[in-house]
Amino acid sequence: MNLTHHFLIAMPGLEDEAFNRSVVYLCEHSERGALGLVINKPSDINLGVLFEKIELHLSRPELGDAPVFQGGPVQTERGFVLHEPVFADADKPEESVYASTMTIPGGLEMTTSKDVLEAMATGAGPRKVLVSLGYSAWGEGQLESELAENSWLTVDADPAVIFDTPVAERYDRALLLLGLEAWKLSPDAGHA
Repeated sequence: MNLTHHFLIAMPGLEDEAFNRSVVYLCEHSERGALGLVINKPSDINLGVLFEKIELHLSRPELGDAPVFQGGPVQTERGFVLHEPVFADADKPEESVYASTMTIPGGLEMTTSKDVLEAMATGAGPRKVLVSLGYSAWGEGQLESELAENSWLTVDADPAVIFDTPVAERYDRALLLLGLEAWKLSPDAGHA
């Protein structure tokens, strides 16, 4: 099972504060574990404030009020930028223009180096972005165990939910990808 480029949608019974009603975009999933970013839990700062803190002038006013997300409980002081691919050379789409970028099979990239923020500061950089502090991680077999306990639903990720859907609607929109509505889900986990 490889859930890279999938959403994890928290079931109502998942009461962990970091993950209650969360939608996690999985950037990587392998036999060693999984890594993802929560896409629907904004922090108390926006990109304008973040750029001030790192002493960069954000010259893209449309991004100034965009929230910085709580990507998960791991390394909450570290930044992660989920974005559409940006290529240095159209003939080599596997090579990103940024120093530290993970290319995610399915069409997105996650960059952890400051150069992506510097590009955004100049008005360049990726057009569609989600910036988070921290990430979500599962060790070997941990996510599979949580799936077996019915803690999560999974569905192929849709970038429109990440980049084009209002934050307050992302949980419901992710559920709609499965043809479900939140009110139809029971908070009690069960096994058939």
